[in-house]
Amino acid sequence: MRISVSSDMDEPAARLLVAELRKRGHEVRAHGALRPGADAQWAACSEAAARDVAEGLAEQAVVCCWTGTGASIAANKVSGVRAALCTDAATADGARRWNDANVLALSLRLTSEPVLKEILDAWFAAEPSQEVEDRQNVAHVGRLDAVRNDSQGRTRRSRAGR
Repeated sequence: MRISVSSDMDEPAARLLVAELRKRGHEVRAHGALRPGADAQWAACSEAAARDVAEGLAEQAVVCCWTGTGASIAANKVSGVRAALCTDAATADGARRWNDANVLALSLRLTSEPVLKEILDAWFAAEPSQEVEDRQNVAHVGRLDAVRNDSQGRTRRSRAGR
């Protein structure tokens, strides 16, 4: 699987993440501090990894910053992305299962090697739920994206007419 990974800092946890994904047989597309010369600001590199998912260049992404919060916020601004900040395996499982999350956000500060492996095990083992209620919720989030995109387009058009 192609997975985009971003980190705003070249931290041991970020390097471990890339190594672990490759060890599991995934192709990694690096962004931010993990790619020489790339913009390492958390908002920019998280957006870049999330855009890879939205544009089909990667099936999933993992975005990292010190707390994981900023990376999650930035990734969720990309239409079609459902990023989840996960600090444990149970949250990762639920994010994939109930929310059909396609971007995993991690804290560089909190994620130790054993916890990282547990989170990745749960993330990759879980399949999106096919329960009607869960699919309806994911579809609702998709409609929120569509409404946001439509309103942004109207705002741009009205500003252009000034």
